[in-house]
Amino acid sequence: MNSIKMNNQGPMRFAMDHLRARLSDAIVRAFGVDSNPQITHTANPTFGDLQSNVALLLSKLPELCSGGRKPAVQPRQIAEKIVAQLTADDVCEQPTVAGPGFINFKLKTSWLQKSVSEVHADERLSVAVAEPRRKIIIDMSSPNIAKEMHVGHLRSTNIGDSLGRLLSFLGHDVMKINHVGDWGTQFGMLIAELKQKHPQALTESGSLDLGDIVAFYKQAKKHFDEDEAFQTAARQEVVKLQSGDADSLLGWQLLCDMSRVAFQHIYDQLDVHNLIEQGESFYNPQLAGVVHDLVALEIAVESEGAICVFIDGFANREGQPLPLIVQKHDGGYNYATTDLAALRHRVQTDGADDVIYVVDAGQSIHLNMVAQAARKAGWIPDDVSVQHVPFGLVCGPDGKKLKTRSGETVRLQDLLDEAVAHAHEQLVARLAEKRQTESAEWIESTARAIGIGAVKYNDLRLERTTDYKFELSKMLSLQGNTAPFMMYSYTRVKSIFREGGIGADELSQSEIVLSEPLEIELAKHLLRFNDVLELAVQQLMPSKLCEYLFELAQRFNRFYHEHPVLDAEETQRTSRLKLCDVTARTLKVGFDLLGIQPVEKM
Repeated sequence: MNSIKMNNQGPMRFAMDHLRARLSDAIVRAFGVDSNPQITHTANPTFGDLQSNVALLLSKLPELCSGGRKPAVQPRQIAEKIVAQLTADDVCEQPTVAGPGFINFKLKTSWLQKSVSEVHADERLSVAVAEPRRKIIIDMSSPNIAKEMHVGHLRSTNIGDSLGRLLSFLGHDVMKINHVGDWGTQFGMLIAELKQKHPQALTESGSLDLGDIVAFYKQAKKHFDEDEAFQTAARQEVVKLQSGDADSLLGWQLLCDMSRVAFQHIYDQLDVHNLIEQGESFYNPQLAGVVHDLVALEIAVESEGAICVFIDGFANREGQPLPLIVQKHDGGYNYATTDLAALRHRVQTDGADDVIYVVDAGQSIHLNMVAQAARKAGWIPDDVSVQHVPFGLVCGPDGKKLKTRSGETVRLQDLLDEAVAHAHEQLVARLAEKRQTESAEWIESTARAIGIGAVKYNDLRLERTTDYKFELSKMLSLQGNTAPFMMYSYTRVKSIFREGGIGADELSQSEIVLSEPLEIELAKHLLRFNDVLELAVQQLMPSKLCEYLFELAQRFNRFYHEHPVLDAEETQRTSRLKLCDVTARTLKVGFDLLGIQPVEKM
């Protein structure tokens, strides 16, 4: 599966590309050799900001070696000859050679000042818009109708939403698809229960009030398990639903509508919007055509009464070819059929250039087989990527899958409510400690932003493939890599402007002046924002953005503690205010890309 290729160039990337071109020219002048030198950030800032190991690579070339083995010219000598031919004084100080032959570059303060001033003046913080623009479909969240969203939906929803925000911000056309489970045999049971217990719902508009729809599901399941006559009625309802019976379809629609209300309540709390629902029912009319076409293409064959696709390289535990069943022996369809129909629709009808599945790691084999079957059928062109974005589990303190004491999966609503309650308790305690009074409305909204933000940030900050323990006390701490720490750093900047009675739009257009090491360190980090967004998208890892924002907050706090802002002399005061402003704006954009609502004060 191909990664999404980006073509952005922020200020730091510009510097690296500029130095790469100058370095390449210097190598030609020094040795007459064409090369593609790589420029990377130095691991140790003592040696500078950027670095190239091209001299070590050149020393292995036959034309620079004695007898094709040992270097006739040592890497350090090669590096020194390259540096002697290198001119890049518009961007960096005179390059130096370190160790066995590393070429190190220290960015000029004048270039940093100019670049960070341009970032401050740009509404998009000098983040470039990707070219070409791609149509990207993200399959995410995907709860089941008549069941509540649980902790298992948290990561798919958060990661999918953040990736959608990142890709949209970088200029792509993004569709976030909610592939809900809204079709299948379980609806026969639910519709039969509805007709028997609430028949008026099918004749009286607005009369359906089931209360807790999950309790209704459990009631119907108990009825199904204990009553053979009801089982027969439920199976008959499946047939009626699939054949388009009006009353059965109305019952199905009523159940779906009730679930959507519950789902939307969760999405509103998580600030997840613009989800387009295309559930299993959406693709149901296409399933027969999918099977017919696969058989006609001789890609699907009959095996033990079922219609299956066999993909090279996939085998079961016994070493036998693993079937992708697209039609069961009884003529019914399954998840594979629906997923194939969805993939074909997304590429051929929706025009996707990239399809991203934010689905748990356990679905990897299934999704890989579906993608390969679709390619084999010619439904996916070579230039269209299909990518699985897997993620780990949310675990309890014991490191095992998070469950209730009774062993049931934790409701997502309960998880969010608990986080908000803890945030509310901590906020009230801090206000009492400071003897500060705030309105009940402010406390409620702030606690909700902190609590929900803490859950989302903790979910996104770790590499998505890892499991993590759900520990609210750590998530809500003001210390360490947490949402409250990040928010506090943001509010610290806002408080500077409030205390000074200054509007960010009132700052002069003079260039930012960097005179102290901590100012320079902060400026350099700000200039890497574009590159980090590009990396997060290339690897489909929102954690890269979280890591960057945490380091930004740390650098800002070090600067803030060491250097006065409002009490500084002019023009240093204005310069530092602008540096604070671009820091706050970068944090705010970063929060938005993670789907986290910042607070103005804490």
